[in-house]
Amino acid sequence: MKKLLPLVAAAAVLAGCGKKAETTAGAPATPGKPVVALVVKTLNHPFFIDMQRGAEEAAKAAGVELIVQAAEREIDVERQMQIIENLIQRKVNALVVAPSGSREIVPVVVKANQAGIPVLVVDTRVDAPALQAAGGKTATFIGSDNYEGGKLAGEFMLQKMGGQARIAILEGIPGHETGDQRLRGFRDALKGSPGMVVVASQPANWERDQGYNVFQNILQAHPDVNAMFAANDLMALGALEAIAAAGKTGQITVIGFDALEEARAAVKKGTMAGTVAQDPAQMGRVGVEWAARVLKGETPPADIAVPIQFVK
Repeated sequence: MKKLLPLVAAAAVLAGCGKKAETTAGAPATPGKPVVALVVKTLNHPFFIDMQRGAEEAAKAAGVELIVQAAEREIDVERQMQIIENLIQRKVNALVVAPSGSREIVPVVVKANQAGIPVLVVDTRVDAPALQAAGGKTATFIGSDNYEGGKLAGEFMLQKMGGQARIAILEGIPGHETGDQRLRGFRDALKGSPGMVVVASQPANWERDQGYNVFQNILQAHPDVNAMFAANDLMALGALEAIAAAGKTGQITVIGFDALEEARAAVKKGTMAGTVAQDPAQMGRVGVEWAARVLKGETPPADIAVPIQFVK
């Protein structure tokens, strides 16, 4: 399997500026333009690359400078917090953040509030009780309903399997709001169907390599597994590799989440049964659009929904 890359921050990217380096101290490359920073979980995932693309389009249209930064790995919550703290120190005008940790992000949200920097949250919600207890606030949340997405996946599996299945689940990061909501929706869709038995549910931390390793172990412990739900497509694709290595391609119904291009191709090929489609480009686009509007004094809705659909 591929070795994991070292934990270093991804290089910052300025929208519309090619490979132009950032200016020092966070000053905009074009004098007079406000600076919006988009901080995602990683730039080694097609989902967040699409989000960056949408943000860049919006920044160009809104006339703002965009900085995009991320940790190397999605599970590196501490590094993401360091990145946000650095951007606060650089006095960017607004922050658009896809939190790697729903609770862990709260202290830096409070620091941004104290610095007068609006924070717009995309993709993963900030833990509301923790934020309230800390006296922090965010301008809005922009994202999909992960619970409903998980429910769509569960309903499809129930129909596909005729109400009888031995199911394995690949979770994301334990305690992560996005994954927790997807799993809750999936499990709720199976309630009242005693023939749909979850025999294993283990975290694979959103990563393809871990999806392979974890599902390989599950297959060894539960060789009768005939259905699998992964809380994202990278883990599902890793599981497909484990299924192929076990000589069981076509014998296990696999459902993912995110509708990455490779997952869509697997659905067309028939090795995956389906995946839940979000629109990360729209999340990035709307996040930056509203950041520019907030800087002009506008107030966004508390929640801005991005549609989801099931791809089969």
